[in-house]
Amino acid sequence: MSTKNFDVVVIGGGPGGYVAAIRAAQLGLNTAVIEANHLGGICLNWGCIPTKALLRSSETFHMLHKLEEFGLSAKDVGFDIKKIVERSRGVAAQLSGGIKHLLKKNKVTVFDGWGKLQGAGKVTVEKDGKTLETLSAKHIIIATGARARVLTGLEPDGKQVWTYKEAMVPEEMPKSLLVVGSGAIGIEFASFYRSMGAQVTVVEVMDRILPVEDEEISAMAQKAFEKQGMKIMTGAKVTKLDKAKSGVTAHVETAKGKQEIKVDVVISAVGIVANTEDMGLDKTKVKLDRGHIVTNEWLETDEKGVYAIGDVAGAPWLAHKASHEGIICIEKIAGVKGVHPMNKTNIPGCTYAHPQVASVGYTEAKAKELGYKIKVGRFPFIGNGKAIALGEPEGLVKTIFDEKTGELLGAHMIGAEVTEMIQGYGIAKTLETTEAELMHTIFPHPTLSEMMHESVLAAYGKAIHF
Repeated sequence: MSTKNFDVVVIGGGPGGYVAAIRAAQLGLNTAVIEANHLGGICLNWGCIPTKALLRSSETFHMLHKLEEFGLSAKDVGFDIKKIVERSRGVAAQLSGGIKHLLKKNKVTVFDGWGKLQGAGKVTVEKDGKTLETLSAKHIIIATGARARVLTGLEPDGKQVWTYKEAMVPEEMPKSLLVVGSGAIGIEFASFYRSMGAQVTVVEVMDRILPVEDEEISAMAQKAFEKQGMKIMTGAKVTKLDKAKSGVTAHVETAKGKQEIKVDVVISAVGIVANTEDMGLDKTKVKLDRGHIVTNEWLETDEKGVYAIGDVAGAPWLAHKASHEGIICIEKIAGVKGVHPMNKTNIPGCTYAHPQVASVGYTEAKAKELGYKIKVGRFPFIGNGKAIALGEPEGLVKTIFDEKTGELLGAHMIGAEVTEMIQGYGIAKTLETTEAELMHTIFPHPTLSEMMHESVLAAYGKAIHF
């Protein structure tokens, strides 16, 4: 078998891998991608995109039950779960096909199989136990992503205990669910199924839901979800599941004691595990830390010519982080002027539940822990004309500034469309904006974004509309 030579070989075609490959090709590097499953990776095929399609259906269903509030009426409002799933899968398929087209357009060679390192500059493409190709490259980028973490006693069976994958393609709507884990994935599924009418219980081992978010925002989110009828148990742990034909009984331990919860289905959303097994890392100097590949600021591993990006290289486990790492990695390899390491505090995080949650930078608690003397601004949705007109008067925009320099340290939001608004603060942080620039920025009226301005003003006692 002859060896095929490339400048760059990317193992994994997810949001980190395919972006790195396209950028490499744009810079004149002969590039190959090895992908065993679906171009676009978990995010596009079984994560970010199809879940947003599901949530769009649940948001619409939710709005249909508020028609009278808008002077409208409709009869026999219902849903077809098979058609909802079919639409979600169609959206994912369309975008996956788009990635294939983009790679072809940029003359990136795609290999169908599993990539395995074979020593310095060598990678084999394997499938069904056979070696299909041998590739050589000066630069090899590992972008193999991650998979759902499995806890002992909560092993998924695809029928009564689901991972995110089964939760995205239900054959019928369960009447009751238990969601284990309240990070973005768990809360998004909890929100979808609750909006569609299922009884939902969320169990979180930490003392609050959405534990990476600002504590004030977490508290508001819990209050909103509970108002919708969701049951939330924090400081709780599922110790055992008893399965029967009629459902699943979960044994839950809390500070107040033990209790049993019977549901139709359990969704396990307790984090992820990096995909590093059986890919030849043992033949290299690549180091692992708690299962993730260790890299420097340029995404280089301890093995010369081997790099790692995205979920496999550690937190935060976000598609946009993976894509940006792919760009940094390739531009450094190509010697592009002006490339600089990623500042992870500038990475926005979004949860697409109802209500939405979005944030960037330090939480109030983290800023204080780091020794900053801070100014905090808050502006509620109820003070915004557009929010009231939309029928979305519940929410908050919170901003945190360094009192000494005026630097924007963090921004945290909950409410309608905050996942779109957060990028305004993302740009502000990248530009190292202070409160002065934000105050002098003219925000259009009437928009939800005006609350971003008012929150900044509020931090300095200048808010106009509240």
